Amino acid sequence: MMQIVAGLLLLFMLWLLAPGGGVPILAYHQVGSLPEIYSVDAAEFEEQMQYLAEHGYTAISLAELFAAGPGELPAKPVIIAFDDGYEDNYSAALPILEKYGLKGTVFVIAGQVGQPDYMTWEQLKDMQARNMEIGSHTYSHVALDELSPEEQLSELVRSKELLEANLGKPVQFLAYPYGRYNAATLTALKQAGYTAACTGLPGLGTTGGDVYQLKRVNVPRPKFGLWEFRLRLLRAQIYGKLSSLQ
Repeated sequence: MMQIVAGLLLLFMLWLLAPGGGVPILAYHQVGSLPEIYSVDAAEFEEQMQYLAEHGYTAISLAELFAAGPGELPAKPVIIAFDDGYEDNYSAALPILEKYGLKGTVFVIAGQVGQPDYMTWEQLKDMQARNMEIGSHTYSHVALDELSPEEQLSELVRSKELLEANLGKPVQFLAYPYGRYNAATLTALKQAGYTAACTGLPGLGTTGGDVYQLKRVNVPRPKFGLWEFRLRLLRAQIYGKLSSLQ
C-alpha cells in the first residue's frame, strides 16, 4: 500500500513539475543599485539572464506569443517585461539582454516619457529598433479601479495613441499599474483596441484563458540570490499547473 501511495505521489510531482501550458512572463521594474524592492542590481539581473540563456530559455515577445499556432513556440519560451519605462531599462538592462541573445517588453507610462529617470522617445525608438517590444502602462500610472469607466477608457486610449504616434507601431498590450483593475477596465481595454493585458497575479501567461488577465512572475530585488529567482520560476510553473485543473 505504501509503495502505491509513494508511486502516485511521485507521478503527481512529475506532473506538477513538467512544463505547463503557459509562458513565464517576468515582471521587472528598475535595473540599478537603488535600495528599493523593485530595483534589481545590474549584476544580479545579468546573473538571472545568464541563467535563462544557459538553461535553454528563448525570449519571445507578447506579439509572438499571440501569433503562434499550436507547436510553434520554442521549447522553453519566456517573456522578459519591464514596467514603467525607466531609463535604466535602456542603459543597463538592454545591453545585458543583448549580451545573452535575449529581448524584452517595456510597458511605458506614456505621460512620463522624457521626464527625469524615464526614457526619452529617442531611447524608446532605439529599443524598438533593437527588437524590444513597447507596451502601455497607461498614461499617468493611476490605479484604474479608482476611476470611472469613462476615465479608464481615456487613460487607455490616450496612452495607446501617444505611444503609437511617436513610435510608429501598433501598441497591443498593457500592464495594469499596481496590478489593479475591475470589470469596467476589461471592457475599456476591448474598446481601446488592446489585444491583452498583464496582471500582478502569480502564474504563467496563457492565451487559452482570459487574455486581459495574464499572470506574471514578479521579480523584486532578491534576498537569496539566484536561488530565489529559480524558485519564483518554479512557483509560477506550479501555479500554472494547478490553475489548469480549475
